[in-house]
Amino acid sequence: MKKMYTQYKPHRLPVRKLLRLDSSFLALLFCWLLMPSCNYVSEKMPKNLDLSTKLAGEHKKDKDKKGDTTLPSTQAALDELKAYESGNYKYTVEDFYRKPARTYYKLSPNGEYLAYLGRYERRLNLFIQKIGSNESLRITNSLDRDLPYFFWANNNRLLYVKDNKGNENYNLYAVDRDGGNPKDLTPFEEVRIRVIDELENLEDEIIIGMNKNNPRLYEPFRLNIVTGKLKQLAKNEDILFPYEDWKTDHEGKLRLVNRISNGTDVEMLYRKDENSPWKVSIKTDWKESIYPLFFDFNNPNIIYASTNLNRDKNEIVRFDLAQGKVIETVFEHPGVDVFYATYSKKRKVPTTVYYVTDRSEYAFLDKEVEDLYQRFCEELSHYEIFITAADREENKFILRTYSDRSMGAYYLYDKIQDSLTKIADVSPWIQEGDLANMQPISYKARDGWTIHGYLTLPNIEHPKNLPAIIWPHGGPHSRIKWGYSSTIQMLANRGYAVFQMNFRGSTGYGKKFKEAGHKEWGGKIQEDISDGARWLVAQGIADSTRLGLYGGSFGGYSCLMQLATESDLYSCGVDYVGTSSLFTLLENIPPYWEPYKKMLHETVGNPAIDSLEMRDWSPLFLADEIEKPLFVVQGANDVRVKIIESDQIVEALRGKGMDVPYMVKYDEGHGFVKEENRYDFYETMLGFFAKHLKADEGTTAKAN
Repeated sequence: MKKMYTQYKPHRLPVRKLLRLDSSFLALLFCWLLMPSCNYVSEKMPKNLDLSTKLAGEHKKDKDKKGDTTLPSTQAALDELKAYESGNYKYTVEDFYRKPARTYYKLSPNGEYLAYLGRYERRLNLFIQKIGSNESLRITNSLDRDLPYFFWANNNRLLYVKDNKGNENYNLYAVDRDGGNPKDLTPFEEVRIRVIDELENLEDEIIIGMNKNNPRLYEPFRLNIVTGKLKQLAKNEDILFPYEDWKTDHEGKLRLVNRISNGTDVEMLYRKDENSPWKVSIKTDWKESIYPLFFDFNNPNIIYASTNLNRDKNEIVRFDLAQGKVIETVFEHPGVDVFYATYSKKRKVPTTVYYVTDRSEYAFLDKEVEDLYQRFCEELSHYEIFITAADREENKFILRTYSDRSMGAYYLYDKIQDSLTKIADVSPWIQEGDLANMQPISYKARDGWTIHGYLTLPNIEHPKNLPAIIWPHGGPHSRIKWGYSSTIQMLANRGYAVFQMNFRGSTGYGKKFKEAGHKEWGGKIQEDISDGARWLVAQGIADSTRLGLYGGSFGGYSCLMQLATESDLYSCGVDYVGTSSLFTLLENIPPYWEPYKKMLHETVGNPAIDSLEMRDWSPLFLADEIEKPLFVVQGANDVRVKIIESDQIVEALRGKGMDVPYMVKYDEGHGFVKEENRYDFYETMLGFFAKHLKADEGTTAKAN
């Protein structure tokens, strides 16, 4: 039985606060993806912190810093690279990577106050503003790191997280709305926290997951946000049968959890209440997924979920826990996976389904939300629209807009007054008319598979025979989506075509397409990338003698593999926190990835049985084949791709006489967060590309 819905394409609207998006599902989906740290909210390095000493002969190993501190290039050498970038450009690197003055707005539950992240001493800190007032109060004082995430715990108290130098061990902090009673609620070293349930109906408590008792396993705790008192709700002690993804019902009771068995099987367990024993609802192989989204509002044994059981694409369903089967398909799409659905907390009805084709699309399950969406589109139809927050009564909403050429703005909508008011532009110093369009494209891989991607061309009169940057995404189990990217716009502004592809193994295109990338990291995936580069040349867009590579994490690994296996195709590459050896990658995984190690073996390779293929697909063992210029960039505190990955490829290439510029930031992790570090990196990258892709240009592309 299929539910009726209304589907829209011209404008897009994820209704995030009207429902509770499944944070535990997202944690499972992304906990082992090798991607640079999220950039959408992050953007004082000690004055005496150099990448290395100025003279190579003065290099010393520093026991207080990770990696071989004799390897990074001197700052003077990196500054020489920067000097190759020249031209009369309207926008600087700082314009593209400057953090916004105000971003990430949230409404207090009673709808009387706004909280947002704002600039203070180059860091994003937490500010409070009463609606109707122009005055704001800063209530945090973080000088070393941005605050990446916060939420209102009640009308008076807010919670936020923060790690140390990019180590991803996030502590949870609390502070009152007036800045009083600040408290570190999880003052534990080498411990990560996850928010399981904000418990909006309980003023002073939330439920979190922590790996405090065992670094490999998360356990649920009830936490008092005033006193910091913890109460453990369940134990998770068996690494062979670990529990993962604790899920609460609408009353805040833990009633659902996954248990991994044999390393690759997943049992979904449920119970009637917290005093009842766990029962197995369904057991699947990890490749057949069922992701719980939220409980039904009338039947306690039914959940809404995203699943690909007995089918290729994920669909939104109603699933009966007691029967262990799908009882209704709510929404499906023939071409792409559908992962998300939302609901109204107040009215207790499902509202919206969200999915991605070339761009974001929505299907509405609720007329009230559909009408609300139509109202927003009357004034903001040229942008993608996201509802990012709402008050408890769902009378006030925060909207965020964006496009491929704009970071957009925040708006406050008052439903009772039917008023839509702009709160803040995110990047008013950049005019979207100066920027480039991101165009969806597709091409055929050599074995006939269709590969989708995006092409961004500079704003010049005849964009042909351009220097081009091939940018494979991280993951590999993720995907590129249409939207704003500071890096894309910076490169296009400098005259480069930017080409991104969702190679096989990417998510969103179904189970078969994703699994086609398993144990193909250095094989079919790399063929998809090089096929895309050749397609770009064949279209007359890219100059075959001026192709460069840039990628982070798995994209950095792909940069190295492309330079090793397709040396004649490319002129240079930038490896950003990329893997150089599949062996050392698996040897150095974080402890909390241990429960997924067998899944990683099925995805990356198992050294016990796949060692020959893994060696052939590890750039470190192909170093003799890498001849084109390479720039390597690493965060020293990276816990996903450890610094040894960059150290060893730099050492191997320099050992055969190559000049390899190497940038290391000792206060960063898996992707740079600090504003000044981003400036340094991207200014150097532009100089590197200019040196190797623009050296023979007689003129510079017209600058915006």
